[in-house]
Amino acid sequence: MVIALCLYKYFPYGGLQRDFLRIAHTLAARGHDVKVLTQQWQGERPEGLEIILFPVTSRTNHGKNEQYYQSVKQYLSQHAVDRVVGFNKMPGLDVYYAADVCYAEKVAREKGFFYRLTRRYRHYAAFEKATFQQGAHTQLLMLTNKQIGDFKNYYRTESQRFHILPPGIYPDRKYSQQPENSRQTVRAKHDIGSEQFLLLQVGSDFKRKGVPRTLLAVASLPDGIRLRTQLMVVGQDKDDRYRAQARRLGIEKQVQFFSGRDDIAELMSAADLLLHPAVQEAAGIVLLEAVVAGLPVLTTEVCGYADYINAAQCGVVIPEPFEQIKLDNALREALENAALREGWANSARHFADTEDLYSLADKAADIILGH
Repeated sequence: MVIALCLYKYFPYGGLQRDFLRIAHTLAARGHDVKVLTQQWQGERPEGLEIILFPVTSRTNHGKNEQYYQSVKQYLSQHAVDRVVGFNKMPGLDVYYAADVCYAEKVAREKGFFYRLTRRYRHYAAFEKATFQQGAHTQLLMLTNKQIGDFKNYYRTESQRFHILPPGIYPDRKYSQQPENSRQTVRAKHDIGSEQFLLLQVGSDFKRKGVPRTLLAVASLPDGIRLRTQLMVVGQDKDDRYRAQARRLGIEKQVQFFSGRDDIAELMSAADLLLHPAVQEAAGIVLLEAVVAGLPVLTTEVCGYADYINAAQCGVVIPEPFEQIKLDNALREALENAALREGWANSARHFADTEDLYSLADKAADIILGH
């Protein structure tokens, strides 16, 4: 088959982008002709995929997306393909991979009347409606049941169009795939002593992923613990405001910011806790990457994959509505109690050994090809 994969932007370290690339590679490995239609591609161009760029000139994101869609529409009118698969919402898709939350629900919860008068709102609302409205033919690859509930509530989408996917963690992220003595080696490499605590937060879009909440929690620690604690924040975002927050809180020496990195599995093997107190998160693949690494997690109920943390019994899920004091207390208790952390780590490893956390790409490819 000839399969067109539509993605607004590719960069190497986003959760959606990693899922997209695994699905693309899986389709190509099965012998299909995979064409990637995108506005922008950052990083290496992998073999086996034809990457076709559609330049955009608008100053706004919604304007760029509209230009991109019109270019894709024209391209598809001139080039025959068997499947059109979208990783962002847009009209005309055969299959949509839903890594995002329901926009209609988010607007109803967070925005006022005047926001609904903007061109931005009209664009995103129309593209979501085209994908999920009753009577559309688009098959929907979903990550969580909460997503399905929200979309059904707003669009009355037919149940048979939804397909829940298992997670898709790379097997090389698993604790058993890390080198022997990895914890000590990585800590030595980053000058982190055995008596220090290493906290990790991973994810682009720092505000949405809850970095301000994490900084407040670190600042709230008792002096004796805080001064032994190092926080690494890794992700693609501008970090100026968060560095400034760390300075205001008096913890700038405890916090380091990094852009996207290729050694997340190594960092997870060396860390004591992953913090992911997200404000909004459809799934949160990093939560499961931590689980398979045997790394305990502190996260928020809003994350689609938070249920896995409860099921694995490998950390704390802060309930909604979020209260900062609950995160502060959970972090302090975890760092004060080595036995608690070790119990969580053992539970995470057991879950990684006994649950299907790895087959997303194969299941997605099956549905794409069978549609």
